[in-house]
Amino acid sequence: MSRQDCIIRPAIPSDVSQMVALLQDLFLIETDFTFNQSKQQAGLLKLLEQPSAIVLVAEIGGRVAGMCTVQTIISTAEGCPSGLLEDMVVSEAFRGRGVGRILLEAAEDWALSKGFSRLQLLADSRNLPAQGFYRACDWQRTNMVCLRRNLGSAGLAGSPKNLS
Repeated sequence: MSRQDCIIRPAIPSDVSQMVALLQDLFLIETDFTFNQSKQQAGLLKLLEQPSAIVLVAEIGGRVAGMCTVQTIISTAEGCPSGLLEDMVVSEAFRGRGVGRILLEAAEDWALSKGFSRLQLLADSRNLPAQGFYRACDWQRTNMVCLRRNLGSAGLAGSPKNLS
């Protein structure tokens, strides 16, 4: 795939339906998540409004062939912003053609332009092709382990406490 054939650009609201379809494919692989069209659509629309985040799409022939998102976090270890890369997915029809690598490079360029010290991501432990892809793109495994707690609407103690 030549870079001329693959246009990387910030997503726009009219891309959301195609991006939701890509997320549906991704969530078939990432078993920690359950596809819910309305939730994924709402999440993407919220991300599009965030000035501290970017949603990138790879467009080929007028079609969204891939996507990724980057959200800003502050690294206290490094004293500066870093980015959480999520939702990295390329349509099966375009995998193995360099689209993912081009998307990652664009995400890195955006992060560098914002002064980020690093990007980080989570990959499903069973998704060996994705892990191999990231290693081929010079991403390194860390000693960190991902843990999560679903808060639902109530949180840990039932209702939020006033922390002010």
